[in-house]
Amino acid sequence: MCPCGAGSSAPWCSAWPWGVVLGEQAAALKWIGDLFIRLIRMVVVPLVFVSIVAGVAAMGDPRRLGSIGGRTLLLYLATTVVAVALGQALGAAFRPGAGIDFSGVAPKAVGAAPSPGEQLMNIVPLNPIAALAEGDILAVIFFSILLGVAIVAVGEPADQVRRLFDAGSRLMLTITRLVMEVAPFGVFALIAWVTGAVGLSVFQHVALLAGAVITGCLIQTLVVHGLLLRLVARLPALPFFRDIPDAVMVAFTTSSSAATLPVAMRVAEENLGVSHAVASTALPIGTTVSMDGTALYIGILSMFAIQAFGLEVTPVQLLLAGLTTVLVAVGSAPVPSASLFMLAAVLSTLGVSPEQTALVVGFVLPFDRLLDMTRTVPNNTGDLAVAVTVARWEGELDETAYRARPVE
Repeated sequence: MCPCGAGSSAPWCSAWPWGVVLGEQAAALKWIGDLFIRLIRMVVVPLVFVSIVAGVAAMGDPRRLGSIGGRTLLLYLATTVVAVALGQALGAAFRPGAGIDFSGVAPKAVGAAPSPGEQLMNIVPLNPIAALAEGDILAVIFFSILLGVAIVAVGEPADQVRRLFDAGSRLMLTITRLVMEVAPFGVFALIAWVTGAVGLSVFQHVALLAGAVITGCLIQTLVVHGLLLRLVARLPALPFFRDIPDAVMVAFTTSSSAATLPVAMRVAEENLGVSHAVASTALPIGTTVSMDGTALYIGILSMFAIQAFGLEVTPVQLLLAGLTTVLVAVGSAPVPSASLFMLAAVLSTLGVSPEQTALVVGFVLPFDRLLDMTRTVPNNTGDLAVAVTVARWEGELDETAYRARPVE
């Protein structure tokens, strides 16, 4: 129950007005939200580690990992490409950068994005223990898969290790459920704090940009991910959207795909009927690879920069910018506002100078928190839609559980 005594979604109905009424005093509630985020982040790395090892070990045949992983990556890439194209189209339609005035904007320089080679190199950890300690999700995923495959290859002598990780996975999911008991209070505090700090009128300053982002997120979530379920998985989309509000709310309030992962795994297995083997493989990969909201946002900001600086770009440049956006979105860290600091690599393909990029980032950054909250939602729904689709293909989906209402 939430503070207002209603159901699990009640923080939405009470946090906004409380934030408006309290104004800057709502900052006094922020520690509750911060505590909630810390609780979630506490379980992310150990949950990813033990769940992937247990999931791979439970497959019995390493070839199934290749099938699940290959299909997962293919679908993530497809939805990201659609998100980039959608972002560019909405940027052209809304024209948020037309006639913009950068006077008074404090430039915010960003560093160069890592090259694709560096991103691939960083997947392999020099020290797996250090990767666990530092929360390097991609490196943890890589080592976890290797360990799970090794358990399968060793066979019966490694049964005790397999059972240990299976028990560990169950323990971490139980801890996640306990953490989610305080979720309504954390969500309430975060929404009230953001509303009180910046006010609901914040979107008036960047109305067109916000309109493009919100429209894009709605289309990507409801249409693209809905069609993925309906046309590819051959499942009704309504049960999916009915059963994922817990994950969506945590994604929105934390602005972090990584922080949402424990909740997404619980929702996938308990509400959507996805098997543990698929959920523990597809969702952690999606945390760092599937960034539909990031791709959409960078696509919109690319058109924003083109319009703001009056650039003449060719279709080839737009295509190159789109391909670059896919790469940087895949390599974007699953933390708040990470996409802004990957923007330089994309804008450089359009002839935008580093100084102009700094102006764009400086203009957007003060308002980015609410926009980031919005675009994290399609990141999360994309992960879950792909997990359901892959589970359906692999015969690892409990369709009865998918269609049934979750137990309160």
